[in-house]
Order: sequence, then structure tokens, then C-alpha cells
Amino acid sequence: MRTLVVYLATCGLAALVPLLPRPGERPQSAPVAFPASFEGRPLHELPLGERDRRFARDFPGRIGLYSDGRRQIVLRYITRATRRVHPIADCLKAVGYAIEPRPARRGPDGTTWSCLSATRKDERLEVCEQLRDAAGATWPDPSTWYWPALVGASRGPWWSTTIVEAQSVR
Repeated sequence: MRTLVVYLATCGLAALVPLLPRPGERPQSAPVAFPASFEGRPLHELPLGERDRRFARDFPGRIGLYSDGRRQIVLRYITRATRRVHPIADCLKAVGYAIEPRPARRGPDGTTWSCLSATRKDERLEVCEQLRDAAGATWPDPSTWYWPALVGASRGPWWSTTIVEAQSVR
């Protein structure tokens, strides 16, 4: 009988583990304000497309699409580590772009951004992305960010920034 009680108690505790907060996870108490400028240029909010609105419904945080007058800036405020944050190359491939890796670049603050070129028909984009945590640590792509965020080595919330710039096709 005692073995059964211990077994049932262990099962009950194991069933509660998924309900515990994950390391780095903080409940969002109030809507976060997205920045008004990026790299010294004012941002103007753009409407999310239907696909992006569907994706944002289950996203752990918020997603915003902006323009600085020459580039589109995708900002994602992330409240917990999630596989729903994935490299921009995956999204672009899914909608028919051919992807070519480009050299990483240094941002104005000296941090590293991963970059790629995306081509579809007569459209060519230069795209760079980076993630940043609340303490200022950065990762050049979601793959390098995910595990530190998941195990609590990086504390959220996090910002994912993707810069998309249209290029002329030769």
C-alpha cells in the first residue's frame, strides 16, 4: 500500500512539472512598448499580413513590423524560450526564396548579426538578424540563442530584430 501511495504522489508531482515557470521566463504584466527608432532612424509601424497575424496569435510575446523609410524591421518581443523563434532563412525558404548565406556583419554597437541574401523571381533581399537579452548579451541567430535561453543561462525577456532591405536586381 505504501508503495502505491509513493508511486501516485510521484506521478502527481511529475504531472505538475510542466506548469512550473521555465528558467528565464517572466510573466508579461503589461504590454511592452516597441521602440520608436532603430539605428537613429524613426520607425513607422506597418500592418502585419494575415499569415503573420496567425503566427502571432500563439507567439510567446509580441511581433511588430516597421519601416525606417528604406528597410523593413521585424521586432519580436519574446517572453520565454520557444522553438517558434527560428532563423529567418526558414521563413523565406517556405515562401519560395532561394537563400545564400552572406558574411556576418558588425552592428553600430559592435555586436554580430547573421546575414543572408534571398532571391525570388526578380526580387532580391539582404536580410540580417540578431537576438538580445535583458542584460545586453546578443546572439546572431535563433539557433545559438535557444539553448542558453531554455536552460536559463540567458534571462528574458528577449528582443529578436530582423532587418530586411530590398536590393536592385542586375
